[in-house]
Amino acid sequence: MDSNKTKSIAKLSVFTIAIMNVTAVVSLRGLPAEAEYGLSSAFYYLFAAIVFLIPTSLVAAELASMFSNKEGGVFRWVGEAFGKRLGFLAIWLQWFQNTIWYPTILTFGAVSLAFIGMNPTADMAMANNRIYTLIVVLVIYWLATFIAMKGLGWVGKISKIGGMIGTIIPAGLLILLGIYYVATGGKIQMDLSGSFLPDLAKLDNLVLASGIFLFYAGMEMTGVHVKEMDNPSKSYPRAVFIGAAITVLIFVLGTYSLGFIIPKDNINLTQSLLIGFDNYFKYINASWLSPVIAVALAFGVLAGVLTWVSGPSKGLLVVGKAGYLPPFFQKTNKLGVQSNILIIQGVIVTILSLLFVVMPSVQSFYQILSQMTVLLYLIMYLLMFAAAIYLRYSMKDAERSFRIGKKGNFLMWVISGLGFAGSLLAFVLSFIPPSQIATGSNAVWFGVMFGGCIVFVAVPFIIYALRKPSWQDKDAQIQPFHWEK
Repeated sequence: MDSNKTKSIAKLSVFTIAIMNVTAVVSLRGLPAEAEYGLSSAFYYLFAAIVFLIPTSLVAAELASMFSNKEGGVFRWVGEAFGKRLGFLAIWLQWFQNTIWYPTILTFGAVSLAFIGMNPTADMAMANNRIYTLIVVLVIYWLATFIAMKGLGWVGKISKIGGMIGTIIPAGLLILLGIYYVATGGKIQMDLSGSFLPDLAKLDNLVLASGIFLFYAGMEMTGVHVKEMDNPSKSYPRAVFIGAAITVLIFVLGTYSLGFIIPKDNINLTQSLLIGFDNYFKYINASWLSPVIAVALAFGVLAGVLTWVSGPSKGLLVVGKAGYLPPFFQKTNKLGVQSNILIIQGVIVTILSLLFVVMPSVQSFYQILSQMTVLLYLIMYLLMFAAAIYLRYSMKDAERSFRIGKKGNFLMWVISGLGFAGSLLAFVLSFIPPSQIATGSNAVWFGVMFGGCIVFVAVPFIIYALRKPSWQDKDAQIQPFHWEK
């Protein structure tokens, strides 16, 4: 009986996890923000890869291999080091930042669908329409939620297909179009006389660029799926590294390709990717492809949202059943999917999406939620990097099928220390409003940033303080921490 149940569980392959990582991490929507920096955009990508993406990938791989037979994801990783309270904070932040991130990525999906028409002027007008954007955001999000309710098999298939059609193929096409454009003498809009190294003395150059950490965030997210892989201690790290390599290539080459075709002063955070494709297709006399790529990008958004809907919320369910959330949040449907958490998540997304009505523009709404997401997510990463170092001492004899450095802890200090310092720098910079974008009143900006951080960090501590023994599901199988034995 048990063996039959085990066989019926859908296993996730290395390729599936790698593509889920790329789908979750890579979003072409971020390219316009970095294209503003011209040649120096590559510096920001490489800098963030060195101080954030690579440390995140390596640390997540070691932590996942340490606890490949235990559930909980970042809750497990941080909790083993610093206790249940901070472990709960980590999994909460991973879930909640993800929840407020949905409207930003879905805004990009709405803009993509607006460009299905063949009239660029009308398409741009539609993309700037807040009511249209609001409707599309909610429709795509609730569609993703409905699919997530169907179980992991559906999520894996759509994420893999959507990642290819909506992210990897369009990214490859954009890069090839950029190469062809340059090779055939197209007018290059990017200032190639500029320096690869930016003027780091200008704070404005760093503020908007700090958002690149969000572009790279998510490599640890699939940690909650390690028990659904064959031989996870080896398969998971391999999937992470494959995803990381693809991610860096797509971002650097894709940004340059976009900068080649759009003048710096005309770059718009929400529309420029579609405009870039439009311009390239006109150049090769294939404007009929514009609606096709718009639909593909929108499908990629659905796949990306679906990957995130199923990941962090599942981790929160596991932790909730261990007694950290009221029974209402622990309810699952007949397929074992965290139905009530998904519904609550959807209500929050719907409320946040209504902010379109009060923000000065779609672009300002997009930026303010993106920065808030960065702040909350980086707190989780700070905890994760610190935990990796601490566990080298508190669990020095634990089996690590993947280990940073064969002997000693020096390399772990270097890698995690670099990730911690990079995350802290991005965290501080994210409080400053970017001068390149009209985000409304500075007072509103700082109020949202500081107030949001305080409130959203306080909530899990309050829930933890109010928890009751009756909240624990008797059938919960989350294993005790090593320090509880």
